[in-house]
Amino acid sequence: MPVDVPAPCRCRWCTTDPLYQRYHDQEWGVPSRDPGHLFEMLVLEGLQAGLSWITILRKRERYREVYRGFDVRFMAAQTDADLEQLAEDPGIIRNRLKLRAARQNAKAWLRLAGEQDPVDWLWQFVGGKPQINHFADHGQVPVTTPEARAMSRALKQAGFSFVGPTICYAFMQATGMVMDHTQDCFRYPELGGKTGAAPQQQ
Repeated sequence: MPVDVPAPCRCRWCTTDPLYQRYHDQEWGVPSRDPGHLFEMLVLEGLQAGLSWITILRKRERYREVYRGFDVRFMAAQTDADLEQLAEDPGIIRNRLKLRAARQNAKAWLRLAGEQDPVDWLWQFVGGKPQINHFADHGQVPVTTPEARAMSRALKQAGFSFVGPTICYAFMQATGMVMDHTQDCFRYPELGGKTGAAPQQQ
């Protein structure tokens, strides 16, 4: 008789949606130093503002299509007419402020890249290496930190939009700058957490 294999224990925020589970299991919290991925996640986190993350995940492939794989130069060169056309696409979030912010952020990224490596610049806010947290429960995980607030201020000064402290911390979590899988999650030890670590207090 086949043996039932128990489902892995995941972070409490992860639902039973297969798309959400794949994102949690394969991407969230994994350290990323790929500039294309970092730019994509920065844009997507800004687009999420006021919405659930699963909404963005479900529209992610369409965003990749209309933004040509989040091609920074293509996005930076979009005209107002291009944005108006995008605002009619039911496959994305048709918020004109967010569409303009995505274009603005592409331009800001190009300016930043002309001066220094955006990857190193972003990672500097966590000292260049992942911050491994040891939270026992999802309720202990903060929504922002001093590092995220510093990143937010710097991004705004560099011309980025929709990069508040909460968005920046979500970006840090998503790209593995901080590892916030809780101790009961099967990804916790896989991404550097240690069994028996003392829970962090907030």
